Amino acid sequence: MKKEFAVIGLGRFGGSICRALSEEGMEVMAIDNDEDRINEFANIASHAVVGDSTDEAVLKSLGIRNFDHVIVAIGENIQASILTTLILKDLGVKNITVKAQNDYHEKVLAKIGADKIVHPERDMGRRIAHNIISNNVLDYLELSDEHSIVEIVADKKLAGNTLINLDIRANYGINIVAIKRGREIIVSPQAEEAIELNDILIVIGADSDIDRFERKVLNS
Repeated sequence: MKKEFAVIGLGRFGGSICRALSEEGMEVMAIDNDEDRINEFANIASHAVVGDSTDEAVLKSLGIRNFDHVIVAIGENIQASILTTLILKDLGVKNITVKAQNDYHEKVLAKIGADKIVHPERDMGRRIAHNIISNNVLDYLELSDEHSIVEIVADKKLAGNTLINLDIRANYGINIVAIKRGREIIVSPQAEEAIELNDILIVIGADSDIDRFERKVLNS
């Protein structure tokens, strides 16, 4: 069965989520108090509704508690974001993801029970910083405040070495959990696996250890 999503707030962030979910074939209800934005998404979302998400009666009338996941992507109005999240919790919505504007906003959202809190601008900034610092880093995904998964392109310094030769886990405290080689994906590679030029290494570990590996090995 298709999952049903509701996206509240159709700014840049909410709009991009709405488009992406719709392109994946999901059922998406788009909600915003701006009629022009709703008109923009009328042919993109499954349903597009003008409504005030801080009004409990409005959310009830939309059957919001029946959705599998609700994304609160309200822009600058922190009060509206918090109140909407509170109402969604009270109505028993199962999964709530909320965009936070700053650390204070995040703390409040955590206290009132948001299931997932995202900082799109901050997180994208970190990803871009990692890509700028090292030409070898393709992508960066934050798992927590201190741990990440990074995609690293194997250069000439890494190519030809086996995992046991590099002993990355012992030397840097990080793990290579998979290797992408063209269309092939090697999951949990063996210690004897030799790295080839342009292999993409999927590395997981503490940010401090990944940074140390990037500085000493990739940028040396």
